[in-house]
Amino acid sequence: MFCPKCGTLLPDDAGFCIKCGGKVSLASGQQDSGQPGEQVLAPSGATQLKCPSCGAPITPKFGEMIITCEYCGSSVTLGNEGWKSINNHTMLPVKISQRDEAMKLVHDMMDRGLLHRHLQESSVLVEINLAMIPYWLVPVSARTSVVSTDVAVEAGTIATTAALAVLMGAAMSKGRGGGGIAGGVVLGSMMRGDGESPKKAHEMDSNYNFPIVALKALTEYQPKDYQFALGERGLFDAARVKGVKVLNGDIGEEMAKYQAKTLVDQLQAEKAHAAHHLIQQLSTESDVGEAELLHAPVWFANYEHKGSRVVLVIDGNSGGVINSVGL
Repeated sequence: MFCPKCGTLLPDDAGFCIKCGGKVSLASGQQDSGQPGEQVLAPSGATQLKCPSCGAPITPKFGEMIITCEYCGSSVTLGNEGWKSINNHTMLPVKISQRDEAMKLVHDMMDRGLLHRHLQESSVLVEINLAMIPYWLVPVSARTSVVSTDVAVEAGTIATTAALAVLMGAAMSKGRGGGGIAGGVVLGSMMRGDGESPKKAHEMDSNYNFPIVALKALTEYQPKDYQFALGERGLFDAARVKGVKVLNGDIGEEMAKYQAKTLVDQLQAEKAHAAHHLIQQLSTESDVGEAELLHAPVWFANYEHKGSRVVLVIDGNSGGVINSVGL
C-alpha cells in the first residue's frame, strides 16, 4: 500500500509511514475520511493524479471519467474542466524500443519495389535515433463534392461526333440528291441520341485525426497521409519513457488547425483524382475540432546514398512509415 500523505510505498501491515510519519489505516491503508468507492473531483488544471485515499499513482485510460484505484478500490471522478486539462496531452507507448527492431523495418522499407532493391545495402547509415515527438491531433471532417466525366461515355460521344462529321461530309458531297436527305435523317437520329450524360456527381466524406508535427525543426517530416493507431494512447507521463528523449513543441494549436485543414483539402483532392477521371468541378468543406497534443515514439533513420540524404521516419508504436525524404 501507499502512504496517503506522501505516496511512499509501504508494507501492507504498516501503521505509520516510514518517510513522513503519517498514520495509515491497518485495515485498508486509507485515511479515516476516505472509504473505497468514494468519488473525489479532480482539481482543474491537474497534470497528474494520485489516489486521494491511499496516495497511489493513478493512470486514467483515455476517455475515462471515473477512475478506480487498483490498490485500495477508491474512485476518482473527473469533472469536465478537470478532465479537459488532463486529456489534452496524451502519449503512445513505445513498442519498438530496440535498435535492431527498427533497423529491420527500415531495411524492408528501403528495399521495397524494383527501384529500391538493395538500396539499404548501397547506402551508408549516418545515424538512427528514437525520440518522443509532439504532434497536434486535429479532428477534421471533410465533405468533398466531385463532378466528373465518365470516360466510356465520353469516348462514345467522341466516336459519335466523328461519325456525324463523316455523314455530314458525305451528305454535302452528294448535293441535293436522295443521299443528302438520308444523311440528314441519320444525322438527326444520332444527334437526338438516348445515351446517358457523361457527367457524374460524387460525394466523398472522410474523418481524420490529422497529425500535425508540433516542432518547427521537424516540419520537413510532416505526414502527408498517415494516421496513428490511437487505441492504446494514454495520459502523458514522461516517467513511462525513461531513456527516450522527449521533445517539446513550438507550434501552437491554431496554426496546427489551419495546417490540418489545408492538408486535408489537398488529400481529398488527390483521392478524388485517383478515383475519378476528367474531373470538371471539385470542392471541399471541412469542419475542424479541438486539437489534442500527442507525444508519439518516432525513429529517424538517416542514410547517405550516392551523395544524397535519405531519411525514413518510422512509428515506434505501430511500425508504420510516417514519412520518407529522398526515396
